[in-house]
Amino acid sequence: MLRLALRMNTELARFNMIEQQIRPWEVLDPGVLELLALLRREDFVPPSRRALAFVDTQVPLLDDDPGGPRMLEPKVEARLLQELQIQPRDKVLEIGTGSGFMAALLAHRCAEVFSLECRPQLAERARDSLRRNGVTNVHVIDVSAEEGARGLPGQAPFDAIVLSGSVAEVPRALLQQLAPGGRLVAVVGSLPIMRARLIRRVGEDAWSDTELFDTVAPRLDGFGEPGRFRF
Repeated sequence: MLRLALRMNTELARFNMIEQQIRPWEVLDPGVLELLALLRREDFVPPSRRALAFVDTQVPLLDDDPGGPRMLEPKVEARLLQELQIQPRDKVLEIGTGSGFMAALLAHRCAEVFSLECRPQLAERARDSLRRNGVTNVHVIDVSAEEGARGLPGQAPFDAIVLSGSVAEVPRALLQQLAPGGRLVAVVGSLPIMRARLIRRVGEDAWSDTELFDTVAPRLDGFGEPGRFRF
């Protein structure tokens, strides 16, 4: 009886997350909303933070580093997923595996995901969470921070690239790993101003750039900061 009550409370919290946080952020794609209702976000949150699984906040992923890597807010993850317009045959690159939840969302909508993580503890935890949720088409790859910032040219081109954190600017090397028509989403800028952006490859050496919304996200390791002075 207690187990049933806990399950009902969890499903109500998931429903409220979708209806009160995600829909108001213009996430209206039926496929995205259905996936968010089915995939167990709580399984990707550290056990000590499970009470925050459905809260509109960033969740610290390492107990000994609360100011370090964090799981993005549900509405931000959902909006980025929607903007990418993932297709069933797409090959996707994620930089910054973190909890593994974004990789799981992507995996349910595409053919294959390559996800790069520079913190071995997070990489192993993400693999375990993905395995327990039956997600088999994600490759979590251990890299150094510097390697992660260079993407995965050996597997390029990618139909979509997700930066699961913020960067001062998107490296050209990542843009060049997009297939024709490929899309990249990232949170770009420096405090206090950051914006989620959608970049699409529209030619051999041409990209379109669309600002999506204002937000703030933790910095991805390995990506440089802009210089203080420009001449």
